Amino acid sequence: MHRLKTRPQFQAAMAGGTIARTAHFALHRLVLAAEAPGITAAPSEPGDQPSKVASQALFAFEATWLGAMVPKRWARRAVTRNAIKRQIFAVAALHEAQLPAAAHVVRLRSTFDRKQFISPSSDVLKQAVRAELMQLFARAHKNSQPAKAERTDGAKALSV
Repeated sequence: MHRLKTRPQFQAAMAGGTIARTAHFALHRLVLAAEAPGITAAPSEPGDQPSKVASQALFAFEATWLGAMVPKRWARRAVTRNAIKRQIFAVAALHEAQLPAAAHVVRLRSTFDRKQFISPSSDVLKQAVRAELMQLFARAHKNSQPAKAERTDGAKALSV
């Protein structure tokens, strides 16, 4: 798994859309398609849309990419931000086989209650973060699976 490092990579991955959410986290994904021959990173004409082609050029090769966004707004202490990022990368490594070749960004979208988690880097906080990240990746895996079973059940229900 490769890490996102530049701002344009993060912006492109977040523009791909949200595929899963929990109370504190959101998972964004940009699917990386194999580049077709003859496609360049810059638009050939002024009217062309550079966003899709340029976003593909940000990633050197088709693989699983991951970035973690933990804003200071939601985790004020650097110790807490770093602990959350470590948990994000650790849980993502466990789910690497289930993640498709795409650019992923895990974003913290709300704060963990400082009254409940007094220490900035306690084991209780790490366990809570890890449990929620496991839910996030499970939801993402569930959402990315084709809904064939649901279609057949729905078809049976309608025919009865």
